Amino acid sequence: MYMKELILENFRNYESLQLTFENKVNVILGENAQGKTNVLEAIYVLAMAKSHRTSNDKDLIRWDEEYAKIEGRVEKRHTSIPLELTISKKGKKAKSNHIEQQRLSQYVGNLNVVMFAPEDLHLVKGSPQVRRRFIDMEIGQISPVYLHDISQYQKVLQQRNHYLKQLQANKQHDKTMLEVLNEQLITLAVKIVQKRFEFIRLLEEWAQPIHSGISRGLEKLKIDYRPSIDVLEDDDWSKMVEVFEEKISSQKEREIERGVTLIGPHRDELVFMVNGKNVHTFGSQGQQRTTALSVKLAEIELICSEIGEYPVLLLDDVLSELDDFRQSHLLNTIREKVQTFVTTTSTDGIHHQTLKEADTFHVVAGRVSKQDGG
Repeated sequence: MYMKELILENFRNYESLQLTFENKVNVILGENAQGKTNVLEAIYVLAMAKSHRTSNDKDLIRWDEEYAKIEGRVEKRHTSIPLELTISKKGKKAKSNHIEQQRLSQYVGNLNVVMFAPEDLHLVKGSPQVRRRFIDMEIGQISPVYLHDISQYQKVLQQRNHYLKQLQANKQHDKTMLEVLNEQLITLAVKIVQKRFEFIRLLEEWAQPIHSGISRGLEKLKIDYRPSIDVLEDDDWSKMVEVFEEKISSQKEREIERGVTLIGPHRDELVFMVNGKNVHTFGSQGQQRTTALSVKLAEIELICSEIGEYPVLLLDDVLSELDDFRQSHLLNTIREKVQTFVTTTSTDGIHHQTLKEADTFHVVAGRVSKQDGG
């Protein structure tokens, strides 16, 4: 699949912008603070209905405007799909093929993207929350059901935390409601945990040979998904439910005392191991970067294996963060098979055929001009 057209209205620093792209590498070139990353962010938001840079949608709307609109046309093997996302102070409206989608979980997945930005290096060395967000965003692209389940889980979690706080403050005494919320939470938690196990196993299968290639066969990558309760991937539904019930029961008084839910998918962890050592704690900066790059390249292959087409790759100012060897590995991998958008302040020093064949777009103060490539 590839992005054929992108139209922006009142998005970030763009009053209006209309661009067409080819199914190749597209370099977005310009100085800092001119609007390069905003173009990539717009593609990401069009795909995921949320930004990778901010959780506040109002940040996406141009100063003093009421709304922002992103439109795009996605070319797939057998179809062409127009997409439209409008962001206003009232919320978001998403259209696919000119039809408004009732739920964002039904909309996400029309355009598949993989984003690799400098902050993605925090995937390995950042907090568990960063890794949980990564899992949820990636599974959500290929499984609308998962996206819906995770959204429902967050709502039940919010209700349960609110009720625990009321019990803590003695504003509530009836624990029957807590039992109802427990049941809802456990059902959704088990669905989420099972899907995460499945996804991480597939991700590891794709990432291991990639990581071995980048490390010249010297390192072996292992990805461990560690739920907040003692369940195993091979456990069936009823076993997982039973373990969750026991754990929630044993934690009840402690949770009331603290007014917060202490177990569940919102407390899970993802651990990257290289040659048996936790990369987060013991890995060198080089190992951390190799791991992050391997995982991102594995994502591309995993999505393709699931949906039958390569996603669009967004490289936001990341080439300058990689040494020549990792740079070449990345560019060789994507060459002639993945539509890629690269933002950079300069291509000096990047001597790779892929960039010589690319289309280049120059960005100056929210204005974009195209210079055809090879």
